[in-house]
Amino acid sequence: MKKTYDIRIAEERSLVTPETLAKGLPLEKTQADFVHDSRREIENVLLGLDKRLLVIVGPCSVHDPDALLDYANRLRSNARSFDETLLLVLRVYFEKPRTTVGWKGLINDPNLDGSFQINQGLELARKVLLNVSEAGIPAASEFLDTTFGQYYADLVSFGAIGARTVESQVHRELASGLSMPVGFKNGTTGAMGPAIDAILAAAQPHWFPSLTHQGTPAILRSTGNPHCHMILRGGSESGPNYTSVFVNEARTRLEESGLRPSIIVDCSHGNSQKDHLQQSAVVADICRQLEHGETAIRGVMLESNLVEGNQPVSDLQSLTYGQSVTDACMSLDDTLPLLQQLAATVRRSLLDNEPELA
Repeated sequence: MKKTYDIRIAEERSLVTPETLAKGLPLEKTQADFVHDSRREIENVLLGLDKRLLVIVGPCSVHDPDALLDYANRLRSNARSFDETLLLVLRVYFEKPRTTVGWKGLINDPNLDGSFQINQGLELARKVLLNVSEAGIPAASEFLDTTFGQYYADLVSFGAIGARTVESQVHRELASGLSMPVGFKNGTTGAMGPAIDAILAAAQPHWFPSLTHQGTPAILRSTGNPHCHMILRGGSESGPNYTSVFVNEARTRLEESGLRPSIIVDCSHGNSQKDHLQQSAVVADICRQLEHGETAIRGVMLESNLVEGNQPVSDLQSLTYGQSVTDACMSLDDTLPLLQQLAATVRRSLLDNEPELA
């Protein structure tokens, strides 16, 4: 009998179960309370009940857990004065979608050497999120693999579905069952339709295949996620789409679909045309829109690291500490003035809208 299965599978490794990993790296009560409360705060900002601006900021991807925690602590200590105007959430991205090939992120390849020690990567990811919660800053992460979330989603306060996967049925089903608010990016061309369709789909109940915490393949039934939102990130055909023209279009299309006009603007990627220094121009435009009374913009995303720019993954011994190995990022020193700019704009907006005393 000729073999008809696993013809192109060269090796098989056992995967740790979510339950085993969680028992070894448990979520303590104070951390669980922090994640729970952070999710509610983010939901309230996106609903417009909390007038702060959501700011999801941090490295393009995590490759050095120590550098990420260093960034988180520095960000938190320097940004306490923004607490009344900005809700800061740290980018903690473990998986990198690739158009062709390249480093796939900390979970897939934690040693950056092609050895793909995924069990080690999952353990590192959970440790990172536990440390970030201890630092007192909520975490945001993109869900790319539809099963990895079972290993660490209990520590994530905001989820994202990227431009490459926004049209994927299984990712929409996954979002319908995630326990945190989820942002859907517009498609890679800049089309907003796929994100709107995804928000509508994720709000509904679904049955979809995944893993139980015991590691058993299972069909899960979700109840639907009412806290999904659009992220404008630019595109290959639309170009940057952060200006008022695009924000107005997004608001109108969301309302016409019966959805809340709640928008997050990604200042990087297509909106910065892959130039990390152009993020400041996007922030300036967003501030102008907010000052003119725009209420649909509820948050922004910024790619930022300890050191500006990026570097190739080549000689691991000579990597610059705190510099991205994926997309180029602003330095933290250059990011803080942008946070001040956003905070000042929100503060002025709050003052302008205060009711006059009789």
